[in-house]
Amino acid sequence: MRAMSIALFLVLSLASSPAVIAQTATQTSKATPKAKTSEDLNLQEYITLLRKDVNTDKVKILGEVMQFDAEDAAKFWPMYHDYDSELNKLNDMRLANIKEYAQNYTNMTENKADELIKNSMSYQKQRDELLAKCYERVKNELGAVTAARFVQVEHQLLLIIDLKIASALPIVGS
Repeated sequence: MRAMSIALFLVLSLASSPAVIAQTATQTSKATPKAKTSEDLNLQEYITLLRKDVNTDKVKILGEVMQFDAEDAAKFWPMYHDYDSELNKLNDMRLANIKEYAQNYTNMTENKADELIKNSMSYQKQRDELLAKCYERVKNELGAVTAARFVQVEHQLLLIIDLKIASALPIVGS
């Protein structure tokens, strides 16, 4: 119970970062042209720092909830870091889609709306497939119960991050 309380506290502090990314991307993309400006570069540095903080917090939460012994930790963390590296690549796609949305949401066309939603759905599908792949790897190394615990915690963290991002984005045409 104590571990879940600590995890919940860390999740709540962790979850505010993606919203800032989404809001900043929305504000910046409305004001800047397509060329890379110093503001774009600053935004990219800011995103990099926030991702580092988010990843650090996720590792702390997972470590607290998973409660690995040294042997299991030595097996789990390399698999998790591979998963997280792939997730960051997917999140680059998501961020590009959010930036594209921010540039177009007030003047949305039918084609652009369709493209953005399909990109978003593709991201979700790829993220789910990545988590399933990681589940299988963890299950093979540490067993189904440990793998299920990992997926539950990771899924909860991803849902909270998704909610914060979604709540920070304006509705199309609003």
